[in-house]
Amino acid sequence: MLPRRIVTGEMSDLPRHAYVHVPFCRHRCGYCDFTLVADRDDLIDRYFAALAIELERVRERLELDTVYLGGGTPSHLGPFGLRRLFDLLATKLGIATGAEVTVEANPLDVTGEFVTVCRDLGIMRVSLGGQSLDAATLKALDRDHMPDDVRAAVACLLDAEFVVNLDLMTAAPGQTLAGVESDLAEAAALGVQHVSVYCLTWEQGTAFASARRRGDLVPAEESLERAMFEAAIDGLTTAGFEHYEVSNFARPGFRCRHNEAYWDCRPWEAFGPGAARFDGRTRITNHRSTVTWINKTFGAEDATGDVDAMTAEQAARERIVVGLRRRDGVDRVAFHAASGFDLDALAGVAIRCWEARGLATDDGRHVRLTRTGLLVSDALWADVLGAEDA
Repeated sequence: MLPRRIVTGEMSDLPRHAYVHVPFCRHRCGYCDFTLVADRDDLIDRYFAALAIELERVRERLELDTVYLGGGTPSHLGPFGLRRLFDLLATKLGIATGAEVTVEANPLDVTGEFVTVCRDLGIMRVSLGGQSLDAATLKALDRDHMPDDVRAAVACLLDAEFVVNLDLMTAAPGQTLAGVESDLAEAAALGVQHVSVYCLTWEQGTAFASARRRGDLVPAEESLERAMFEAAIDGLTTAGFEHYEVSNFARPGFRCRHNEAYWDCRPWEAFGPGAARFDGRTRITNHRSTVTWINKTFGAEDATGDVDAMTAEQAARERIVVGLRRRDGVDRVAFHAASGFDLDALAGVAIRCWEARGLATDDGRHVRLTRTGLLVSDALWADVLGAEDA
């Protein structure tokens, strides 16, 4: 998981990246704690009206290099709803030539009409919430689709020359290492260009967390989680994917440019309930409740749910964390140029400790986590983030 705060660099220009949150789903999966409403399509018109109001805060039209429609399930809007969304966004957001435009989709929503509309709108990258290609695992994850739905959606999208990211989940209830290895092998064989692999987390307030407290669901052993993560690295890299960030794998030339903008700490805009935007050192997150966000926006009230402002040093420290999640690691020269701080002055002690423990490598310019370091990376960040007051 990323730390609570994600740092951006100082904003010297208008942001060239934007995230738009579409909170609608037909069904809330038991593990999900995302900002969404299920079976509430009655709110869609009000959502569009509130989004139109929020877009008015953009005083100067933005020219964007990446746009990401996340959720929720943006594809749940359907072809007509997607056209309506893009017509609304176009009032304030321009899309540069060659921009990466991504939409998240449920496999059940991928139809010929969906593909046609996406092409018409300039969408050429689809992030597909498949999670598994095994029926028992999908049932355990409370998903509403079957393996053949994933296969059909991938085939439809690839035939239309879309870039496809397939989300896969590990450590699902009852999932075996062999099952994960099978999912990985089939994902590669399907021909998708990008795979994101996430370990199931048991978030407070979800149905899965409640079932765990009752003893109805049992988390995977830590050793099995680790084996599954290593299987993802080995299986996908052997299949020709680059492991370029902790959870992300891409065939050469198909990295997610939008996510790389986050990890490069560039400024970005964001709209919709629960969406977080950055203006240099401050993250401003909209209220997570879709109804509350709509009502506050209509009432000309502040719809902000959280404001996280950072000092220059805090920003630099979190830049280290974000950088080390990437396999390219942190470049000392680039880090100093971007943050104004010396890497070793902030994290030299931690880096030397990690290197001695086999958790990181340091060639004098680049610091990178090893595979062992990636496996325990969440436990390392306090060595950097907590050192400011030391």
